[in-house]
Amino acid sequence: MDAVSDPTVETIELEITAALASLREAFLPRFRAAATAQALRDENAKILGKKGELTAILKLLGKAPPEGRKAIGEKVNALKQEVESGFESCLSNLRLREREAELSAPPFDLTLPARVPAQVGHKHPISIVREEVVAVFRQLGFAVFDGPEVEHEGNNFTALGFPPDHPATDMQDSFWTQSNHVLRTHTSNIQVRAMKSIAPPMAFIAPGTVYRRDDDATHSPMFHQIEAFLVDKDVTLAHLKGVLAEFAERLFGPGTPVRLRPSYFPFVEPGAEVDIGCVFCKQPNGTRAGCSLCKHTGFIEVLGCGMIHPVVFENCGIDPEVFSGFALGMGLERLAMLRYGVPNIKLMFDNDPRFLAQF
Repeated sequence: MDAVSDPTVETIELEITAALASLREAFLPRFRAAATAQALRDENAKILGKKGELTAILKLLGKAPPEGRKAIGEKVNALKQEVESGFESCLSNLRLREREAELSAPPFDLTLPARVPAQVGHKHPISIVREEVVAVFRQLGFAVFDGPEVEHEGNNFTALGFPPDHPATDMQDSFWTQSNHVLRTHTSNIQVRAMKSIAPPMAFIAPGTVYRRDDDATHSPMFHQIEAFLVDKDVTLAHLKGVLAEFAERLFGPGTPVRLRPSYFPFVEPGAEVDIGCVFCKQPNGTRAGCSLCKHTGFIEVLGCGMIHPVVFENCGIDPEVFSGFALGMGLERLAMLRYGVPNIKLMFDNDPRFLAQF
């Protein structure tokens, strides 16, 4: 309500009193007329908001005489409490009416098909690749074995033959908890648990989440691995290469070449890096022309492997003179990036629907 120019003290008091009386009579009917909770909140904001009617009345208080401000302020605060109480009461009644309307309405038939085709979600590319890899190894006779993500240092490092000064055991490279526990840096801890609890022969795969202090375009502090290992009598490197060749053909297509390059891992001897024929520069006739992703070699690295080290067998209570075996491990993010041509690992974790909708 606009104030007249050069108002007298009596005029200000009368103006405030009249405005308060008018608002007191009007706010409840306005609240009760609101049909929805949002409409009720809008009406409440028109009264108590920063530019609300009661706020405008309160601004007139500065023009009132000092001796009368206390009494007028008490009236304003009393009305404010009435408005707040009325709002809560009306909101509660409105919700009660909406609930009663829902309960008294005809029941929904949840067995009816949707009237509009609903947009379905998409499997994450990591989930797709994990299921495909697990399916391949199941077909080859491997079973799934699981283990904890928070692992004792002995199962994660010591039993696998890591020397005490190995960089992976440093605080800068692994996530340590209390009491010599660590967020597992690989799924090889499951290999240790299996060999300690089950007598050979055995053939297991161990998919799971692992953690390392890496964070760049091709590494993430949390990522996914699959470990596969086989223990029996007279297992040789030829068995390992045969499994790798079959795995590559079933996952990447017939005729996918496989090569092993000597490499070092503490828990295998001998150890190797496994390369497959580059999936990006493969020609229709099966040859590889070479590209920037494979550094023009025609091969691209996919995993590490090797024959299980005798020390690992001894730490798990298995006689290395009687049994032998192989192990291999791969990062699922790397496989998914190779499979789908994803340039940055962070796309795997951003949950961008534009990215996920492509799979």
